[in-house]
Formats: sequence, structure tokens, C-alpha cells
Amino acid sequence: MVQWVENTIPKTDCSGNLSLMDVDTVINIRKFFEGFPQYDKTPLVSLDNLATELGVGGIYIKDESYRFGLNAFKVLGCAFALASHIAQKLGVSVWELNYNTLPEATAKLGELTFFAATDGNHGRAVAWAARELGQKAVIYMAKGCPQVRLDHIRREGATAHISDLNYDDTVRYIAELAEKTPNSVIVQDTAWEGYVDIPAWIMQGYGVIALEAYEQLNEINVKPTHMLLQAGVGGFAGAVQGFVSNKYKDSAPTIFVVEPSAADCYYKSALKGDGSAVHVGGDMKTIMAGLSCGEPSSIAWDILKNKANFFTTVDDRDAARAMRVLGAPVKGDKRVISGESGASSMGLLLELLTNDDLNDLRQQAGIGKDSHFLLVSTEGDTDPDIYRDIVWNGKY
Repeated sequence: MVQWVENTIPKTDCSGNLSLMDVDTVINIRKFFEGFPQYDKTPLVSLDNLATELGVGGIYIKDESYRFGLNAFKVLGCAFALASHIAQKLGVSVWELNYNTLPEATAKLGELTFFAATDGNHGRAVAWAARELGQKAVIYMAKGCPQVRLDHIRREGATAHISDLNYDDTVRYIAELAEKTPNSVIVQDTAWEGYVDIPAWIMQGYGVIALEAYEQLNEINVKPTHMLLQAGVGGFAGAVQGFVSNKYKDSAPTIFVVEPSAADCYYKSALKGDGSAVHVGGDMKTIMAGLSCGEPSSIAWDILKNKANFFTTVDDRDAARAMRVLGAPVKGDKRVISGESGASSMGLLLELLTNDDLNDLRQQAGIGKDSHFLLVSTEGDTDPDIYRDIVWNGKY
């Protein structure tokens, strides 16, 4: 059952955090990545026939399973954040560094250890970046994460373990480990008091996804009227929201923030409505492991509480249904292999356009036959066994 609330939180000045996603800055970050041999735009898939069947103008999926060969979007944030951290320590501009000079520049700082907590994709991206820079990575995964995702991280050369803690407590645990380790760096996309630089740089890296999507839609003369953005700690959603708010100014698309019902800290924060962030605890069990986070990032929350239009939740069945729809599309549409977290926004869209119980939400959001929806599938089949169990065997 989809839960939703319109954003009526009193507005505050978020210009400082919004400026992180300045369009020119994101363009320069994309230029930075164009020097990486692994970089290419990920595809934008237009599901024309599904849109016709559901009675809307267009549905467009940005498929991040192609990003850097890592099957998820996270590397954009990690790589740019680490480059920015290294530049800061060396007292140079990040724009002076590139793919070829980064390892040598990093070596000037001595042996570094990158610490990260993860449900899978973020840790794999940190491990990849550490290997590329000739440094060490220590990754701890939240309780219940599958072995296959741990194996992916270890194959990138990191020391990795599955903890007996939920995601947010795992973040606190690796922060304590890093404090005890000389020359260490915490690499997380959630910000808290005293820890803002790296999360901000990670969000800026994510902005490249929004820039690419904007250009790809512009090539087919489409301006999205609605965007559905999944949130764990909120770094991705806040980054895209920040970019479109800067790019479209007063004509920004209507933004839905999407969370699992079991890990709904943004929804509960919006429901409370006073601008403070609500934390959700416990195991937060959901198949959408990458979104199983109970504490909003302070930077992302500042942007989203001021700019997003609706906060929503979906359950595991919604995500599973979306995986099957994307994996076995309407005839003539291209297949998208989307993992559990990646498909969450499509899970909301399918409910939004087919469930009569959501008529009020459709009306308030101005959804009609001329609506054009942009979604991002943030990951592919990062756990092939779970993907097959859902898509082939109908689990959930």
C-alpha cells in the first residue's frame, strides 16, 4: 500500500546546499569524468508503448546498470569525492587532477585506508576507487546483506565483512574504526554534524546522472513534468533535486521522493511537518537493500524538505512487480534489468497510474495524458539469485 504526503514543511533558505548542484559545477564534474576510460553516458530508455498503455505522454528510464561496469550508479559519487578530498589535502584544485594523475597525487599523501558502510553498491564503488588509486579499502556491510554482494566488493580488492548491525549503526561503527586508524578516510554519502565535505562531493558526482538525462531528453524535445527519485539516506535524490531546481528554476518538474515502507525516514519527517528529520530504527527489512536507511543525510534533507513536492513509500511487492514489468516489457519497448532498489520508483509509478485509491495524489500532482515521467534505475541485478527469484519465480 502506497503511503504519501504532500510537502507542506515551512520553507527555509537552502541556497547554500542548493549551490552544490550548480549547473556549471556539474558540467565541470562531467568533464572530469570524461577523462576516465570507463566513462560513457548511460542509456535513457523511452518506454513509449508502456506510456501509451498507461495513458500518459512518456515514461523514460535512465539505466545506471551500465555505469563503469559496476552495475550501479554509486561510483560517480565516490570517485569525485575521493578526487576532491585528495585535491584538498594537497592544496590544489580538483580540476588539476585527472584519471592519469590521480594515483601519483594520492601517493604523496602516503598509504590511505578508505572506510565505508554499505548495503552493497556504495561499498563496491569505494573498493573500485581505492584499487584504482593504489590504496586500501575496508568495507562493512549491514546485517542481512547477501554473500554475493560481499563477494563483489572483495573482488575489487577490499577487505570486507558483513556486520550484525543495521545500516545506520554500521556507519557509526566504521566511523569509530576510522578514528583509530592512521591516515584513514570515511567515505559515506550521508552527512552529519562535522562530516559534510565528502557527502557533499558525493552528491555533486551524482549530479552527472541528472545532467546526462537532461541532455538526452533535450535531444528528443522532452521536458519531464514529473520525476520519481528513490531515497535511502537521500544523497541521490537530493543531488538530482538540486540539479533540476537549479536548471529549471521556477518550472522544475514535480518531484516524488520514494522510500521502502520499512525504512521511511523521509516520509515520516515530511508527515511530522515541522522541518526536523525523523530517524527510523530497527532492522528495516526490505528487499530494497540499498534504500534500507533510517536517518536522512542533513544536506539532502535540507534540499528535499524545501524543494520536493511529495514524499511516498512503496512496499516490496511494488518493487518486485516493477522488476518484472521492466524485465518483460510491453512489446516494442526495450528491456531494462533493474534491481530491487533500482525498480522502486517504477513500483510507485505503476501504482500511481493504475490504482484508483491514488486518485487524490494524481490530481494533486497534476498527472494526465500529457505527463512525462523521468525515473532512474539506479542498479541492475546486483544479486542475480534474488533477481531471478523475483522475475522468474514470482517471489513477492
